[in-house]
Amino acid sequence: MTVDVLSPPAPAERQARTAVAVLFFTNGALFANLLPRFPQIKADLGIGNAAYGLAVAAFPTGAIVAGLAAGALIRRYGSGRVAVAGTVLTGIGVLAAGLSGSVVLFATALLLAGAMDAITDVAQNAHGLRVQRRYGRSIINSFHAIWSIGAVTGGSMAAGAIALDLSLGQHLLISAVVFGIAACVALRFCLTGPDTEPEVEAVKEETNGGAARETGAESRELAPRREEKLRKTRLRTGYVLAALVLIAASGALVEDAGSSWAALYLSDSLHASGTLAASGYIALVGAQFVGRMIGDRLVDRFGQRTVARSGGLIAALGMGLALAVPTATGTILGFATAGFGVATLVPAAMHEADELPGLKPGSGLTIVSWLMRLGFLLSPPIVGLVADSTSLRVGLLVVPLAGLMVMVLAGVLQPRRR
Repeated sequence: MTVDVLSPPAPAERQARTAVAVLFFTNGALFANLLPRFPQIKADLGIGNAAYGLAVAAFPTGAIVAGLAAGALIRRYGSGRVAVAGTVLTGIGVLAAGLSGSVVLFATALLLAGAMDAITDVAQNAHGLRVQRRYGRSIINSFHAIWSIGAVTGGSMAAGAIALDLSLGQHLLISAVVFGIAACVALRFCLTGPDTEPEVEAVKEETNGGAARETGAESRELAPRREEKLRKTRLRTGYVLAALVLIAASGALVEDAGSSWAALYLSDSLHASGTLAASGYIALVGAQFVGRMIGDRLVDRFGQRTVARSGGLIAALGMGLALAVPTATGTILGFATAGFGVATLVPAAMHEADELPGLKPGSGLTIVSWLMRLGFLLSPPIVGLVADSTSLRVGLLVVPLAGLMVMVLAGVLQPRRR
């Protein structure tokens, strides 16, 4: 249940919004500091492509293994504390990965970093949604836009460290300390108290109290009706949760298609130059950032459902046209429209999952976040298998298909408020 707040946010709520923005920024920046260093680490360890690929896969593996623990940790310690602790531990894991002297230690450190990153991701989204409820309007997309800024900042820091000839240890220690301190300072301004809103608890208490006040005879008479209602609620919750997972996974799949295949498709299939080929992913991320910056205003005006359906249509038409008439410029524009179209999908699915009835606080958000990461893990081999059997152009049809899937499933999202 969303708590509507008509009055302007109080200073404490504005400070909490800034604190959550800092957490999203640090989460985006930490791992991005490591990515440009991967070639150097691979060379230092003297490992081949197969061993390197297996080691790097430890990061999403750690995220999947630990992701389901986030809900229980949030309920016990609070989303703010869990997000900050996860940030600090992610920084330690990234630092350990950079200092690893063997492939086993490298993979183990990435496993830790991935696990902590997944927990941080759920916790910071939970706290951001809690702040959003206080605001009474959509602000969650702006947090995800700030994550993108953090990722760009982290990558730029790594490029600067390489240019300055800083060692891996020096560079990643600075990153871990700076962003760890920033997260700890942000914790001072996070919302206090339990994550479950008092208003929601009051509704539950009233419902439970009303049932308890029934007489024995009334209770026995109404029991079958209540059981049937409960069964339908559980079925509905299960269906909605499955649809939200697919919506979030669709957004993840499109993102991964851009990061894993855009440059390869442009350079190999369309014979674009290296610089032009790199523009495909940049266009997707840039358009996604723009979509998230304006996403909150669109959601408040038109509702999550309409925004998601429109975004799915934009992604399907844009990328579908680019694949139907393959040119380098058209493909770059296709990736841009896909990034813009899916910009609000993950925040929308997380918001809806966090408010599903019949689930413990944080459970819906944890499940969607966890299963969404399976999309990141499974989509590259699926596209690769299709590409090997036919062509990469055919493999990239997963992007417009993901847009069509969103259009079909978007009915589970909230319509415009009247």
